[in-house]
Amino acid sequence: MKLLDTIAFVGLMAISTVATATSESTAFTTHSTAGIKALVRRRLPQHQHSFNFSLSANTDSELESYSVTNTDDGNIRVQGTSLSSILYGLHSYLSDVVHVDIWWYAGSQLGDAPSILPKLSSPLNGSSIVPYRYDFNTVTTSYTAAFWTWEDWELQLDWMALRGINLAPAWIGIEKILIEVFQEAGFADDDIQAFFTGPAFLAWNHFGNLQGSWSSILPFEWVDGQFALQKRIVKRMVDLGITPILPAFPGFVPRAAPRVLPDAQLLHSIQWANFPENYTEDTFIDPVDPLFAQMQRSFITKQQQAYGDVTNFYTLDQFNEMIPPSGDVAYLRNVSSNTWKALKSADANAIWVFQAWLFAQNTTFWTNERIEAYLGGITTDSDMLILDIWSESMPQWQRAQSYYGKPWIWCELQNYGATINMYGQIQNVTQSPILALEESASLSGFGLSMEGQQDNEIVYDLLLAQAWNREPIDTETYFHNWAAARYSSDQRPASIYNAWETVRTTVYDNTNLTLMPSVPKSIIELVPRTSNMADITGILGTKLPYDPAIMVTAWQQLYRAGLQDTSLFNNSAYQYDIVDWTRQVLANAFIPIYKTIVDVYYMPNQTTESRVTRLKTQGQLLTKLLLSLDGVLSSNKNFRLSTWLSAARSSAPSSAYADSFEYEARNQVTLWGPSGQLVDYASKAWSGLMKTYHLKRWQMFVEYLILTEPAQYNQTEFQAQLLVWELSWVNSTGAHLEEPGEKADVQEIIARTVEQWGQIFA
Repeated sequence: MKLLDTIAFVGLMAISTVATATSESTAFTTHSTAGIKALVRRRLPQHQHSFNFSLSANTDSELESYSVTNTDDGNIRVQGTSLSSILYGLHSYLSDVVHVDIWWYAGSQLGDAPSILPKLSSPLNGSSIVPYRYDFNTVTTSYTAAFWTWEDWELQLDWMALRGINLAPAWIGIEKILIEVFQEAGFADDDIQAFFTGPAFLAWNHFGNLQGSWSSILPFEWVDGQFALQKRIVKRMVDLGITPILPAFPGFVPRAAPRVLPDAQLLHSIQWANFPENYTEDTFIDPVDPLFAQMQRSFITKQQQAYGDVTNFYTLDQFNEMIPPSGDVAYLRNVSSNTWKALKSADANAIWVFQAWLFAQNTTFWTNERIEAYLGGITTDSDMLILDIWSESMPQWQRAQSYYGKPWIWCELQNYGATINMYGQIQNVTQSPILALEESASLSGFGLSMEGQQDNEIVYDLLLAQAWNREPIDTETYFHNWAAARYSSDQRPASIYNAWETVRTTVYDNTNLTLMPSVPKSIIELVPRTSNMADITGILGTKLPYDPAIMVTAWQQLYRAGLQDTSLFNNSAYQYDIVDWTRQVLANAFIPIYKTIVDVYYMPNQTTESRVTRLKTQGQLLTKLLLSLDGVLSSNKNFRLSTWLSAARSSAPSSAYADSFEYEARNQVTLWGPSGQLVDYASKAWSGLMKTYHLKRWQMFVEYLILTEPAQYNQTEFQAQLLVWELSWVNSTGAHLEEPGEKADVQEIIARTVEQWGQIFA
């Protein structure tokens, strides 16, 4: 089975069968669409008999199509050539006609559909322009889903399916398979437990960047629970026409490998991100060693036994943020060739899915010659599928000549570390994929590859919609229709559409990729310093790519809509958005306060007493603003630290592990490492975190300035003092965090904030 013939793996298996109207084909169609009917029962129970779903023959094996029409008996018929196309057709009807949808964080609003569904004035028809619609970065499972329950995954999978996603990795619980393979190879349980990181950092364990935990061992009981969860995830994916991409054995093994596997050809990765040696420099089996293929076969066989014959796609990333042992082209070709052959020995139809981040992250090492050699080890192009992981800002497909014929997916990354800030590149994500499709014969899909699933949902939806449009989408119309579905009506006040139009042409239309190629971080969430804070450009930059006054105008329009139609404050999506937009306005307003503090500190020709007085005044203003911001964030559970920490503690298999799981959660969003190796990389604008962590750091900064003459300022000294406190905060597990509860009055809190900071919102 070759690459382009395996799209919508489960749904397309039915096509030849349903082409004839036999009783057998009818039975198969009924069975095939059962997962779609189950989704309707979950999300629109009042309309479980209002839809007719059917699979039809596909005249083009690479692309999919759908048609939505009225039926004579008053139902809505959704017909498609795959499960995924049927689901996208259903979504088109629900979103564009009924104006209801399902959302990140805001949850499902499909239940808001009227009791009598609207008829179509004309049929809805659509066709995919690429075989694959992909979702998830390898690290999303840690940044976003580290502590997810089945309910979280169920919502996520329904969201994915309705947006036409038909290919996605399934990483959860793979430690169970690894444990069995390691035990089979002779490793003791102590060896294995010393290999795994904690639950919030497993993605980098999968990559071979990290090993071991700086909190506590990973309990096997938790692994068992995650494995059970994975079985449900994989089954639901198959039911919804999403082909799972299962992990392959990457070759990384416990440190005891020299003792347990004395004859194995072992290599070591480099130190990663300045982590202590005992947490990095992983040991891995050289793919040229027959043992690698043996363990690969065991790994994949165990997965097939656990989940069934559900996929031929396997994700395997070698040398992620590492330098290979040799740059010799023959070596690189040999490594990939042996890895591919090991996969094929485990599954004759295996397709190797590969994130091309390593090529973008280290362009010095990964020259075109080396890329071509490494990819050339796979002599059958269709046996590999490459994710061009940051296509909107740092595409690699052009310099790598469309990956020398290997099929690849145009991916939108946008954010690092699940950064919370409003940002987008709407011209880029509509025009560039279409141009790439014209220029690259091997482009096979569009996909989402964000490190964390956070804000800016509209930008990600836009790319998924583009996968069904041959011309770049008209974003003005798209934003208007998206807002109608977002707030469950096309009859909302005009100001709500004006608000989205304002951000469409500004906040969501960054075109200067040299300035800001990704979501900017708020300086509130960074270690304070007197220089190089507010105007950082590039990856993880802080410079706003728009005029902050425009964000205020957009916020005014969105808030005015709520005052004109107060029912909006009962809409979960509006609740989320008004909190998010208010957060953005306040975060932007913090920048001039910070700059004033620095200006006061270094102001010439002033007495120490005058400087101290002014610093104290500005410090009080800073404290007041951050406390107000904390209050706004507390009004929505999705912006609360307590939500993240509670999920972590609930994920623990027993109370004995609750504190260590909470430590993991605290560490990831602050120090990111035992002593701040990736400090603030995954920082968040959450209540609780704002009040007890970010505010405290800024207060310590102002106090340091008060006590230190400008000529004596020492950033290293200040950060050393700060680290002592940061470590104590991260270790303060079990501490009570204020929890306003689900009945927090969003409208009242926003109104109070506006009254308090009228000059900011005016």
